Formats: sequence, structure tokens, C-alpha cells
Amino acid sequence: MRNRFSAVLLAALLAPALSASAAGLAITVEIPRLNVAEYHRPYVAIWLEDAAHKHVADLAVWYDLKLKDDEGEKWLKDLRQWWRRSGRTLDLPIDGLSGPTRPVGSHTLTLDSSHAVLRALAAGDYQLVVEAAREVGGRELLRLPFSWPASSASTTSTAGEAELGTITLTITP
Repeated sequence: MRNRFSAVLLAALLAPALSASAAGLAITVEIPRLNVAEYHRPYVAIWLEDAAHKHVADLAVWYDLKLKDDEGEKWLKDLRQWWRRSGRTLDLPIDGLSGPTRPVGSHTLTLDSSHAVLRALAAGDYQLVVEAAREVGGRELLRLPFSWPASSASTTSTAGEAELGTITLTITP
């Protein structure tokens, strides 16, 4: 409960900072602490879809970059939705998109209006999608709807049940 409160508090604190600069998105992803015998950090994909669930843009892919012979890429298929919609067509790693798995805690991804994805984003309704899969664990996918461009600042969140904690999206006009 304390971690979820921290994620919401962090998003609330980021909102004024973002609005002082420019339009943008702040995405906070919580990786929960799990009480399991064999813990592995989850692979996570974060992307945008349009109202028809069509892939629009990838924002981040966190996976094991350090395995020899790029073996970490082999397990990206476990991020089933992301893999079917985008992952299998990519030549990984991609600068600015690929990153290492994250430890337990809250992690924030910030995009301002100068980011290529937001510059190319047409006005309309979208969904932020976060998918996580973990070795010797489960898989979870969460969606947060939003409209772009934003007419006013807003913060929305949703909570996962196992592999993901609270996902918070803060939008600034």
C-alpha cells in the first residue's frame, strides 16, 4: 500500500513540474515486491494504441540486455500482446527504447512535447498499454485511456494484481 501511495504522490509532484515546461506525459510504473521462492525481474513493454487497439508507438521495452548472444531478446515473445503488435518487427536493441529490467519500486518515464512520439501523435483518443511477463511467474497487461492533446492537466491510474503494481499516467497540456 505504501508503494502505491508513493507512486501516486510522485505523479502528483511531477505534474506541476511538467506543466511549467511543456505538454507531455509522465508514466509511472510500479514493479511490486513478490514473496516467491525464485524471483526474476519482469520484462516490461510500454506502448500507445489508438481507440481501435491499433499499435501507434513504442515507448519503452525493459529486458535483460546482458545475456550473451542477445539471448534476452528470445524471451521478449513472452510479452505476447506487444510482441504480436510491434516487437517481432523490431531490430533490437533500439536507442532510447530498449533498457534493462527494473528492480522493485516505482519507475517514471517522461515524454515532453519535443519527443518524436508526441510530435507525431494526431489528436484523438488513445490508450497507454503496459505489459509485464516474468520468468517462473505470470503475465499482466494494463491499459489507461487518455485523449491527446490534453486540454487540462490530469492524472489517472490503475493497479495490477500480481506482476504490475500501480500504473499512473500524468498528462499536462
